[in-house]
Amino acid sequence: MTHRDRDSRLPVSLGEHLRAARRRAFVGRARELALFRSALDAAADSFAVLFLTGPGGVGKSSLVRRFADEASAAGRTVVELEGHSGESSPASFEADAAEVITADRPVLLIDTFEQYRSIEGWLRDRFLPRLPQGSVVVLAGREPPADVWRTDPGWAEVMRVVQLPDLSRDEAVSMLTTRGVPPEQHLAVLAFAGGHPLALSLAAEVVRADSRGGGPWTPTQDVIGTLVSRLVGEVPSAIHRQALEICAHVHMTTEELLRAVLPEADAGALFAWLRGLPFIETGLYGIFPHDMVREILDADLRWRDPQRYDTMRHQVLSHLIEQVRKAHIGPGRTTGRAVRSLSLAVLHLQRDGFTGNWFGGNRKHEVYEDAMRPGDREAVLELTARDGPEEAVATVRHWLCQQPESFYVYRHAVSGKTVGFMSWLRLTEARTADLDADPVIASAWEYLRRKAPLEPGDHLGIARFMVRTEPNPSPEGDLISERTMLELLVGDGLAWTFVVLDDIEPFRSSEYVTDLDAPAPVRIGGRLYGLFGHDQRTMPPDALLRQIFRFDSSGGEAEAVSGEPAAGQAPPVREPLLRSEFDAGVRSALRSWHHPDALATSSLLRTGLVAADAPDPVASLRDVLTEAVGKVREDRQGEKLHRAMATTFFDGAPTQEAVAERLGVPFSTYRRHLTRGLARVCELLWYREPSGDERPPDPPAGG
Repeated sequence: MTHRDRDSRLPVSLGEHLRAARRRAFVGRARELALFRSALDAAADSFAVLFLTGPGGVGKSSLVRRFADEASAAGRTVVELEGHSGESSPASFEADAAEVITADRPVLLIDTFEQYRSIEGWLRDRFLPRLPQGSVVVLAGREPPADVWRTDPGWAEVMRVVQLPDLSRDEAVSMLTTRGVPPEQHLAVLAFAGGHPLALSLAAEVVRADSRGGGPWTPTQDVIGTLVSRLVGEVPSAIHRQALEICAHVHMTTEELLRAVLPEADAGALFAWLRGLPFIETGLYGIFPHDMVREILDADLRWRDPQRYDTMRHQVLSHLIEQVRKAHIGPGRTTGRAVRSLSLAVLHLQRDGFTGNWFGGNRKHEVYEDAMRPGDREAVLELTARDGPEEAVATVRHWLCQQPESFYVYRHAVSGKTVGFMSWLRLTEARTADLDADPVIASAWEYLRRKAPLEPGDHLGIARFMVRTEPNPSPEGDLISERTMLELLVGDGLAWTFVVLDDIEPFRSSEYVTDLDAPAPVRIGGRLYGLFGHDQRTMPPDALLRQIFRFDSSGGEAEAVSGEPAAGQAPPVREPLLRSEFDAGVRSALRSWHHPDALATSSLLRTGLVAADAPDPVASLRDVLTEAVGKVREDRQGEKLHRAMATTFFDGAPTQEAVAERLGVPFSTYRRHLTRGLARVCELLWYREPSGDERPPDPPAGG
């Protein structure tokens, strides 16, 4: 049956209708289609692998979909993979593509191949050679294949590389006609978009949606900005506009995210609308816009309406912090891929506001993370020796023997060479052998001993080594950041976390670490190592994110979590107390619980914690304090902290020693519980919205 015959008969399903519509809208690419058909027909001069390459939006995905139709019509088994929808590891790829190994003359189509760059060498040398005779493979990506494909005589004989060009002028006109653009508008659109398929498609949407008519369509000087502005201006409603702006800002968009950020809207309908837009792509964790559109939309909103941009960012951060809290506590803890998605979402927003050239952009897929294998030991030690100082080699060798499972290695996608490694040590006790072998670990344990020792069942997590062949920004540096964030968000019994940095000067004044715990730096050889960390029992991951993003739950991002509010913003409370003054007021009010006269003079009564027109301000303050102390029970290990505070302040025990005896715990343990509980109550009240009829819910409890 010919394509014309298939298009002329009535479709029997929605899927068939969509395929027919795509065939009718498809224009050009005659040369590429002829190449593919020759491979399907097994012509003498045909090939086994077709590598399509070209910039984003040039039409690679549309052509791959057309190849799928052609192969299916020819009766071939078709397996379609898309880089955004799978993990870049040999095991996951084997599972996703298993059918091509057993099928007769299968067709394997891999779109967005740049997302599989981390396993390109494995695909070329291990997987593809196992395909049965007569197989056809199409790889479509933005970047050309590595040189080894071209220089290897075997692959050079069976592979064709095609740089997908823009459409010709005649093909571009045909595309506009198919999309319903009036002929009188063609010249203006072509002058703007040329033959770039994505730009033509977006321009066509703008022209078709323009109900004014008359006169040629003319973009402004900032042609890309004008296109996006016109597209956004024609959305069905203001809520649709906000959904599109959110989609451009976050790593991946889901119905859950839309439901949380836009609670009054129909999240399902908005998600379906977004998914149908011509520049929206589908990934493993949700949908996302084409890179070009993402950047333009986000920059456009930030320039056009800075206040709404800040509000949107606050809403996204609020949802993200709540998701982190849920991921860290039970029941129903987030695990596996969902946690990895969450860590990527955190890093995406962090890199958006990170000051300094730290992240490696879109180069991540040049490298992939792998577990430590027996043959990696020498490579890790060699990288350590090259990175220096020489004393570090013995330290790395010690931990390779003690905790080989804590090491992750980073391999170059093409060569397979180890280009970096990191270790995330999990420690439960200060062993003499460890302290002698590693001065940095000794410093961490000494700091914990003085400040807040571990309790039974707790452990210390520490990113001890982060070694790479090139300085940041680098793809291995990005993956190390992902691994570190992932470890921070999960881990039962994780009490303290530290990150060890050997280039501490840029971080000493960084806004991201100024309030973290920082023991004195440790000098090993000629290098100074800094430790930056926090106690997750008093600062769980959700609170840590507030600090990282300078997140002010009253409606924006503050310049600092503690101290004075950011310039130009209302403080979290009505009286502009410093954080230290506010915390002192909370402690004083709790100590004065049974003394109404003292509570009547509390500085907290002049803040937003108590409504100005409250009939009984002292009673209202007591209610606020009781509620905050009660919320601590929701935290991990929160019951112990709650009991310490309730017995101390509410039950009226004569002395702290008597409280410890009543609780049946050592006095030092009671004091730790009380200190941590007070810190958590101060945090909850500091981030609480001012009182009033319109006050939204309090911030979530920590994990």
